[in-house]
Amino acid sequence: MSRRALLIVNAKSRSGAAQREMAMERLEAHGIEPVHLECDRREDLSPLIVKNAKDVDCAIVGGGDGTLNAAAFGVIESGLPLGILPLGTANDLARTLGIPFDLDGAAQVIADGLMRQIDLGIVNGEPFFNVASVGLSAELAQQLTRDIKRRYGRLGYAMVALKVLAQARPFRATIRSETENVRVRTLQIAIGNGRFYGGGNAVEQDAAIDDEHLDLYSLELKRAWKLALMARSFRHGRHGAWREVRAVRAKEFDIRTRRPRPINADGEIVTQTPAHFSIRPSAVTVFAPPDKS
Repeated sequence: MSRRALLIVNAKSRSGAAQREMAMERLEAHGIEPVHLECDRREDLSPLIVKNAKDVDCAIVGGGDGTLNAAAFGVIESGLPLGILPLGTANDLARTLGIPFDLDGAAQVIADGLMRQIDLGIVNGEPFFNVASVGLSAELAQQLTRDIKRRYGRLGYAMVALKVLAQARPFRATIRSETENVRVRTLQIAIGNGRFYGGGNAVEQDAAIDDEHLDLYSLELKRAWKLALMARSFRHGRHGAWREVRAVRAKEFDIRTRRPRPINADGEIVTQTPAHFSIRPSAVTVFAPPDKS
């Protein structure tokens, strides 16, 4: 059965125009009629989806995790299922859902029509699919400009990450959840909704994007260089086994710091501390392959 789809592709990516044309071609080849609309500002993406919802059967977003983040409230309000074309650098939501990174494979997932309901994290009223964090990754997001992303891609991430690590200093914070209220000295506090973040690192080895929980870790290290020794553990979500890493699972968290600190949600700075984190279960319907977990 033919499906009419609203298509929005991140025009600010390194090859936005070419990606848009390829996306339209692949969707049409799979029997999907794309209705492409331009969107230059991320804050306009959700309103655009809501405005045009009555004319389509689903919303398809081509871009990275930040672009998908901007579409979250739009697909919730409109009730449209979300199709994902992973055209970004990290593509962690697609990785969590098992969506192929090639356009043809991703279009096939949408054409197959299998849907899955997933949770959405909320921090101070802002959404996140993957992870929201304070500390290292927020500093990385601040310094990783669109120009660096466009010019260097994945290499740009590595360049900026090395600079951030070299300058990293611990900060004091209070973490409150259903199970504890602690004061910590940390390099980063990350709270995950999905399974993957940062280009394939696992939030926690048993994390799932539909488990109705958030997974927190706090890097209570004295020196950032020790992160290199933990790299393999982070890749597989086993970093909680290190004594310097606090790991907590809960439905809500409150984070307070001595001074306001920026919060990175899915690669975008969206708010600052003090911050309240919560989970909205089964909030978004997505096209995805069968769950093999």
